[in-house]
Amino acid sequence: MTHNLVTAAVLVIGDEILSGRTKDKNIGSIATRCSEIGIDLREVRVVPDDEDEIVAALNALRSRYTYVFTTGGIGPTHDDITADSVAKAFGVGISEDPRAIALLLQRIKPEDLNEARRRMARIPHGADLVENSVSKAPGFWIGNVIVMAGVPAVMNAMLDAVTPLLTSGARTISRSVAAGTLPEGAYASSLGEIALRFPGLSIGSYPSFRDGAFHNEIVVRGKDSLAVDQATEQVGTMVAKLSGDGR
Repeated sequence: MTHNLVTAAVLVIGDEILSGRTKDKNIGSIATRCSEIGIDLREVRVVPDDEDEIVAALNALRSRYTYVFTTGGIGPTHDDITADSVAKAFGVGISEDPRAIALLLQRIKPEDLNEARRRMARIPHGADLVENSVSKAPGFWIGNVIVMAGVPAVMNAMLDAVTPLLTSGARTISRSVAAGTLPEGAYASSLGEIALRFPGLSIGSYPSFRDGAFHNEIVVRGKDSLAVDQATEQVGTMVAKLSGDGR
């Protein structure tokens, strides 16, 4: 069975993420949105506010995936260099965009539109603007790269704006089987055999620690609903058998 495969990567830009000062909240939001509309998020990279690093990562990712979402580095300060880096990656010019200036003027008085704020209107040539309903300063979309803000509320607003325009693929179906306190070592071999029988699926074991003990959950994911159901049934049978043997 063939499926319409649409893939994506996220490029998180910012020294503050790498230093630990800011905890990223955007990756999870983008991953959830991608999952909802059938886009497979395949890779996430985090790079510092360094033009060469951003250009190299962007060029590597945009050649591999349907979409690349970037977050961070499109504000008014000197270290916000994402727009310039994206322009360099695409080999295009960058300048103040009248469309972006008009958007900023919806929120900022003309006399308050200083040089720093005007930086947020610098858009690579040929890019479409991405609407920002929170603070008006736009993101942009060039080629297969969608450039969004780092502030989660603004990023989510931009994500809302671009979602209807994205090509969606076959949605991934996910089923989970609770394995309780069964240790992973008890079912690793059997689970591996099931995984071999269903090469088109992703089957993983995910332990969590609560109430003083490990609780395991086995998750079956894939785009073929019949195969997912069959594999989930086999996993459930395996867990039931092992749990019964363990009593």
